[in-house]
Amino acid sequence: MTEDKGILIRNIYYMLAYAFQELRQNNYAEIEGEKFDDIYDLFAEILAIGISYQLKQGLYREYMAKNESVHTIRGKIDINGTIANRVRNNRQISCDYDELSENNVYNQILRTTATILIRHSDVKKERKAKLKQLMLFFQNVQPIDLHTIRWNSLRFDRNNRNYRMLTYLCYFIVSEWLMTTEEGKMKMREFSDDHMCRLFEKFVLEYYKKHHPELKACAAQIGWNIVEEATDVAILPIMQTDILLTIGERTLIVDTKYYTKIMQKQYGKETLRNSHLYQIRTYVDEYDREHTHKVDGMLLYAKTKEDDLEDAQITHRDGYTLFMRTLDLNTDFETIKRRLDSFICSD
Repeated sequence: MTEDKGILIRNIYYMLAYAFQELRQNNYAEIEGEKFDDIYDLFAEILAIGISYQLKQGLYREYMAKNESVHTIRGKIDINGTIANRVRNNRQISCDYDELSENNVYNQILRTTATILIRHSDVKKERKAKLKQLMLFFQNVQPIDLHTIRWNSLRFDRNNRNYRMLTYLCYFIVSEWLMTTEEGKMKMREFSDDHMCRLFEKFVLEYYKKHHPELKACAAQIGWNIVEEATDVAILPIMQTDILLTIGERTLIVDTKYYTKIMQKQYGKETLRNSHLYQIRTYVDEYDREHTHKVDGMLLYAKTKEDDLEDAQITHRDGYTLFMRTLDLNTDFETIKRRLDSFICSD
């Protein structure tokens, strides 16, 4: 696989596989041996495999409310509709009933996302042809305006749990990347640093959860170490950590960063961004409520082509350490794993 914005596309697959555990199942294993020149080509293949697998299981159906005029009673009689039929000299009975249908939001998301990838210039012809063939089985599914989807309201149970990963992947593909042209057509923006940042964060968290369960990795909120009765609590921002690890008697708060350029230019020299240092220091200070000096922080940057940040650390007089580390995503995955493992070893 080649690289996209300095990241081996094979590694983007691995990152997705950690973020979405279903990708590690056997039906997706063949992707590892494929060659992809663009990230959207990779997305198209993952979606095609997922949809193909779902079609073998059967598309998810759910009850949809329908109103129809029929000759025999079905469901509940719609009195007003039946009277209107009589006025028009129509002897049919208007009825309200529920019917199992494939035309639900979950299948509509799959169809619409597949259509977007089919139109995308960076998806190869063979991948587009595969998606087009699969869409023949979605004849009863209508496309949906992706701007209207309330992603947070989608729920998954034992009947549609296979859709969880595919739906999240569709959200990852389309969220905030769709914009409307003057003609009213939708087109896709560039794969953004913001989305890569979220994937990078999720990948690192899930890596430690899987390979180092003893660290109790989580993404926890940190409460402000304040006197609430004397504070306007409502104006305080929420402190949401990316990753919180428990290493022996110590706690390590990791804040992941994905930027095209890591360093900033200040007074003629390149330095770390002020806001990053202030943020991680605040996390450490507020989390260590009892001043145990057993809480450290780490800024973990995805390594870029433009910066060559060496490993560094700041040891504070209060007893904690702030680490600055980079992770090169444009190398083989075994090297990435060894690097992540090294962060949790005793220095």
